[in-house]
Amino acid sequence: MSTICAIATPPAAGGISVIRISGENAAEIAARVFRPVSGKSAAELPGYRAAYGKIYDNGELLDDGVLLMYRAPHSYTGEDTAEISCHGGIYVTRRVLSACVKAGAQPAAPGEFTKRALLNGKMSLTQAEAVADIISAQGGQFLSCANGQREGALYRRMEDCADRIMDISAQISAWIDYPEDDTPVVTQQWLTDRLTAVRDMFRELLSGYDTGRMLREGISCAIVGKPNAGKSTLMNSLAGQQRSIVSDIAGTTRDIVEETISLGDIVLRVADCAGIRETDDPVEKIGVDIMLKRLESADIILAVFDGSRELSEEDRRLLGLISGRNVVAVVNKSDLPQKLDISEIERAVGAPVVLSAKRDGAAKALSEAISDRLDLSRLDPDAGFLANERQRDCVIRAADSVEQALGAAALGVTPDAVGVMLEQALDAVYELSGKRAGEEVIDEVFRRFCVGK
Repeated sequence: MSTICAIATPPAAGGISVIRISGENAAEIAARVFRPVSGKSAAELPGYRAAYGKIYDNGELLDDGVLLMYRAPHSYTGEDTAEISCHGGIYVTRRVLSACVKAGAQPAAPGEFTKRALLNGKMSLTQAEAVADIISAQGGQFLSCANGQREGALYRRMEDCADRIMDISAQISAWIDYPEDDTPVVTQQWLTDRLTAVRDMFRELLSGYDTGRMLREGISCAIVGKPNAGKSTLMNSLAGQQRSIVSDIAGTTRDIVEETISLGDIVLRVADCAGIRETDDPVEKIGVDIMLKRLESADIILAVFDGSRELSEEDRRLLGLISGRNVVAVVNKSDLPQKLDISEIERAVGAPVVLSAKRDGAAKALSEAISDRLDLSRLDPDAGFLANERQRDCVIRAADSVEQALGAAALGVTPDAVGVMLEQALDAVYELSGKRAGEEVIDEVFRRFCVGK
């Protein structure tokens, strides 16, 4: 493979920038650009050693900086790797990168360093995907899960599934090929018991997908309630700034106002919706209709009720709309004299969170309530989980093949036919981990990486 280079730090002014070079000629290319003040050639630098020196572009001094060398196979990519740290100006960083290209390196494609780590056996495909998740993590809980994936949690879990499938297939093959030996008979009950265990492993993985998706992408959250219940004030309190217009005039919020908010260890994609009420205003009516549609797609609903007023028909209509959904009821305006009987809310959607959106503490109370309602703590960072649609699709296909094998076994189909279905399940498992993933699958994974990683 060619020697590649890229800027490994964000393309913005900062204290330092890092230009990464990787490939069999990394040391020689670094030596053409970087001259240590010691007088030794950069190509002579052993692994895990740093040198201070000057950075040149065809004899023109660009900057001073530090060169760090990693020698194969003990590097991130498994290849010889050089990292040049220079001052973090945008212009000088680009000039250093250009000098590396002139010295013989090729510009790296998105994710190419991590892709080389995969191809050189330094990590599995699921671990490579976890690198991208660590970079994009917006909350502490998902970061912990992504680090678990980076340490191989999902890979080990899938290897366990693959081993069980292989054991079943091997027993079937041995019984078919060597019937005269003392090979245990593959009975229908034996097959059913073992296939059921594998199917249940896949089902457990799939059951945690939505939780993993919410932690990875952010939790879709709709704030709903009747006009003047305090929805916009709550939105502004969570966002830490004024995102929604607050007014005593009913129907002020006409359209959905959206904001991504870090709330403790979770990330919410919050939508402040129009107040639920009957209206003749055509624009406001559109906003109400959009709100009703948003209720259908939200992961969690924050249903806001005005604690200073008695429950109205609009409130009761809302309770009917959100019944059976993931809801955190919020009784707002606890700083005012309370007139609301919360028992009806409690019977419909569970115990509400009582707070004042104008006071501190609202965000913490809601973070805990949302986490409990969605059972986010069920995702064990060390157990492995499905982090994206590609992984989920692989497990669905594997589970379907095992399900077909179970059905075939129940019908008394010959074990060799069951073995064919198990081979399909194994292909899906190995595609997930990258053992049998085609070039198109691998390329698709790395398209979402940044250049330089």
